[in-house]
Amino acid sequence: MIKLLSVAPVQSDLIDKAITLGNRYTKTLGLLKPPAYSKAAEDGGLLVAVEAEEVISYALFGLPKRSAHIRLAHLCVAEEQRGRSIARRLVEEIKERYPQRLGIKAKCRRNYNLSAMWTSLGFVPHGEVRGRGRDGEILDGWWLDLGHPNLFTEVESDALLVVAIDHAVFADLRGLTYTTDVEESRALEAGWMTDLVELAYTPQLVHQIRDIADTAERQHQRAALPGLRQLTPAPAAVAERTAELLSAATQSLPDLPDNRALRRCAQYVAETSCVGLRVLVTRNPLLSRLADVAWEVARVRVVAPSTVTLHVDELRQAQVYRPADLMGTDFRSVEVSPRAEDELVAFFDQSGGDDGSAFAERLRSLTADSVAWRRELLRDGEGRPVALYTWALDRRTLIVPVLRTAEHALEETLARQLLFLLKRLGRDFGAEIIKITDPHPSTVARAAAGDDGFFEHDGGLVALLVNVCGTAAQVEVVAGGLARELTVEVATLQEGMPAEVAAVVERAWWPAKVIDSGLPSFLVPIKPRWSSELFNFPAMLLPRSQVLGISREHVYYRTSGHRGESVPGRLLWYVSEGPSSVESQMVVGSSRLDEVLIDTPDSLFSKFEHLGVYGRAEVHGVADASGRAMALRFSDTEIFPEPVTLRRLTSLARELGLPWSSNSLISLSKIRNELFQAVYQEGHRKK
Repeated sequence: MIKLLSVAPVQSDLIDKAITLGNRYTKTLGLLKPPAYSKAAEDGGLLVAVEAEEVISYALFGLPKRSAHIRLAHLCVAEEQRGRSIARRLVEEIKERYPQRLGIKAKCRRNYNLSAMWTSLGFVPHGEVRGRGRDGEILDGWWLDLGHPNLFTEVESDALLVVAIDHAVFADLRGLTYTTDVEESRALEAGWMTDLVELAYTPQLVHQIRDIADTAERQHQRAALPGLRQLTPAPAAVAERTAELLSAATQSLPDLPDNRALRRCAQYVAETSCVGLRVLVTRNPLLSRLADVAWEVARVRVVAPSTVTLHVDELRQAQVYRPADLMGTDFRSVEVSPRAEDELVAFFDQSGGDDGSAFAERLRSLTADSVAWRRELLRDGEGRPVALYTWALDRRTLIVPVLRTAEHALEETLARQLLFLLKRLGRDFGAEIIKITDPHPSTVARAAAGDDGFFEHDGGLVALLVNVCGTAAQVEVVAGGLARELTVEVATLQEGMPAEVAAVVERAWWPAKVIDSGLPSFLVPIKPRWSSELFNFPAMLLPRSQVLGISREHVYYRTSGHRGESVPGRLLWYVSEGPSSVESQMVVGSSRLDEVLIDTPDSLFSKFEHLGVYGRAEVHGVADASGRAMALRFSDTEIFPEPVTLRRLTSLARELGLPWSSNSLISLSKIRNELFQAVYQEGHRKK
C-alpha cells in the first residue's frame, strides 16, 4: 500500500532515501545537493510516496513568500514504479495541502519530450526560457491552475457572445505569416465586432503553440495570448467528454482516421463545452467535419469565422428575454461584478450551512470555477437587488446553482417569471433539461416550481424542455428519452386527450404543443398599441408598469359576443393594424388561454386591473349593447423570433386546404390546430 508523507526535517531516513532516488535520475532532473532536500523538508516542501518502507517517488517544491504559486522543482518516480499514477497522487496531494495558492509552476527541457506527461497531470504550457547550461537548451514552462480568479479572469465580459477559437484561427490573427486566406479570421477583430464578440482560448490551443518548431513563430504567438480571454476546464470532465465525442465520431463518421489530429479536434470541442461556451470557431477542415457530432454530443456549434455574425444575431434574439423581459420595465439585469458578493448577502435569505459568508464564498467560487458561469443580478427601478441567479449550459442541460429572490412587493410574481425566463433561456440555447441545484432556493421559487413541471431529483429541482410542436406520440418520444436519461418515468400521452390534460402537459413540458389533443386554438387580432403595452412588441420607448411587465399573466378585453372561446386553449396574436403594407400585419406570438369571463366593465376592471393595459373607460368602450364585455386572461406569452406576415399566414392556410378569408382576421376566431402548428413552427423557423 502506498502512503504519501510530508517529510519533517527530523526524518533523516526518508530524506536520505529521497536523495538516493533523485541521484538515479540526475541526467534529467539535474544534480541537487543534499542540503536542498533538507531545506525543502524544513519549509514543508518535500512529499514522498512510501511503499514497504521504501521511497518510490517524491515531489520537491517551494512555496515562495513573495508570490502566490507553488514552484515544483522535482517530480520523481522510480522507473520500475511508473504507470501506477503515483505522480498524479503527489500533485493532487500538493493541491489539497495548499488550496490557497494560485497554481503550480514547473520547468522542463523541451528535448525531454515529456509534454504528454505534464498534460496528463493537468498542466498547460506556460511560456519558455533558455536554460543556463552550455547547450542553451530551451525550457518549457508548465502551469497547473488551482482555480482562483486572477486579474484577467475576474473581468466580466461585456460582449454579447464569447467564442472559443482553435489554433488555425489564432494563427491567422496573431501569426507572423500573412496570406490572403487569413482575412476571414481577421474579420473577427473588425471594429464593429468589438462589443459583440469576445475571443477566448482553452488549453489545447496553448499545447499547439508549444509544439511549433520555429522558435520565433512560437514565441511571437505565445506573447500574443494575453490579448484573449483564457478559460481552463476541469481535466477530468474534458477527458470524459473527449471520449464521448470520439466514440460518436467513430460511429457516425467511420472514414475519419483515428489519429492525433482527430483527438486534438475532439479535445477542442470538449474543452469548449466544459467551460460553458457554445461556439467554437475554426478553419480546420477536420474539425469542421465534426460539427454535427459536436452539436449532438456537446451542444457546441463548430463554425467558420464568417458565420460567427449569424450566431451573434441568434444570441441577440435570445438576449431580448434578459434584460428587458421583464418586458420593457425599468427592472434591469446585470452581471454580478467581482468583489460585490459580500454586498449581496444582506438582500437574499440564506439558511443552514449556506448563510452569511458561506453564501458569499459560494458566489465567488463560481467565478473561480472551470465553467464560465453567468451570474445575473436583477435590480428594480430604484437599483435595489431583487433577484439573483447563476447559470451555465452543459451540453443539453441548463445548470442553475443559485436561484434567490429578495423580499419585495412583487417577489412571488418575480419568482414565477424567473422560472419561465429560465425555461425560455434554456430553449433558446438548445437545452433539453433544466437543473436547479441551489441547496436553498428561494421559498417562493420552490413553491412555484411545481406548477411549472419541476420535480425533485438528486437533491435539486429538474424540468424537461420538450421542444416539439406535434402529435402526442412525437411529444412523448422526446419526453421519454429525456426521462430515461434521468432514470425517471413520464406519463403516456394519447391522441385526442382532453384539453385540461393537454394544458397541464404543455405547461410542465413547455414549450411542447400537443396538436392532436382536444386543446383548441384561437387567432386574436390586436392593435399595435395594445401589443406594445402587453408584450412590448413593437418595443415601447418608455418603461412599462412593473406589475404588468413582470407578470406572466395578462388580460385582454373584447366585446362579449362568443365566437367559440373555451378554456384552456392556445392563442395566436395577430397585429391587425399598421401601415398599408400587408407585411406590417403579422402574427407576433402565442399564449396560453387560462380564463374567459363575461361581466360588466366595472367588475372586470376591478378584478383584472393589475393585469391589463386598458383603463376603466376603455373597458367600457369595448362593451356591447348589453353593457357587458369579455376578458381573456392569458399567460406565458412567447414572442416569435420571426413574426409571420399576413401573406405567409394566408399561404399556410391555403397549403393546408383550410377555408380562409379576410373575415377570419376581423375578430377572435377558432382555427384548426394544424394551422396553429404551421404558424408556430414558422415563427420559430431559423432563417
